[in-house]
Amino acid sequence: MAYKSLLTVATSPTGLTAPIAAACQIALMADAHLDLLALGVDHTQVGYAYVGSGAVIIATAMDRAEEDARATEKAVNAALAQQSPGVRTAVETAVCQLGTLTDIVATRARYADLVVLQQPYGKGRGVDDEAVIEAALFAGMAPVLVVPDKGMASAEPRRIVVAWNQSREALVAARAALPFLKRADQVSIVVIDPPTHGPERSDPGGLICQMLVRHGVRAEVTVLARTLPRVSDVLARHLRDANADLLVMGAYGHSRLREAILGGATRDMLENAEVPVFLAH
Repeated sequence: MAYKSLLTVATSPTGLTAPIAAACQIALMADAHLDLLALGVDHTQVGYAYVGSGAVIIATAMDRAEEDARATEKAVNAALAQQSPGVRTAVETAVCQLGTLTDIVATRARYADLVVLQQPYGKGRGVDDEAVIEAALFAGMAPVLVVPDKGMASAEPRRIVVAWNQSREALVAARAALPFLKRADQVSIVVIDPPTHGPERSDPGGLICQMLVRHGVRAEVTVLARTLPRVSDVLARHLRDANADLLVMGAYGHSRLREAILGGATRDMLENAEVPVFLAH
């Protein structure tokens, strides 16, 4: 498997440099094509209004969304102009309402090998950014690479951490990340506080390590105790200690609503990501 079709989605003119630079680096490395979608999103929800005013409100909101789409397209082209001219790219601009954002993103993500997006949480981020990631992961069934504002050091990460908890999502992520894993110098399969009565109790992470090694991955297993309140805290500390370039993990082991309200490893890592995070569900 190789990444031959990449996708980046932008819903605002801000924060585009890091994901577009990373996507272009990967496209050059993999000899891939990069599609960029610039979206103008209408957030209007027409509830109570004077008779006949609803159509006016919608028309005005869509005009504003078209202006936003043009501004985002301009920012996308400006970010592309700073990259190597050898990247094959195509920019598409569209307007949608928030309720149809999932459909338009998912339709394009389904035909992408990898979707490269900006960090969804933080200053200047909004509901659109989180909706785009979830649309690509769930409805689009595509792996997503989330790039922090400081960018991606290299299109070929040398030190990669794979978060392993024996879940379906973690296995899907590890398989989808193989093009990165096979190029890495070191892959650490991290198991945090494995259950004493789980199916891998005698050899935590052993089976996934064996699978990856058979693909030529230089993998080893690291078992960590849960010495901090949250699993994400332990994982973040290990990423710093290992000087990792990339984290690979399954996305949303719990429901998205539960993670949004109570928090979860996926949300915590995306909120505080210091390195790019490769997600799959």
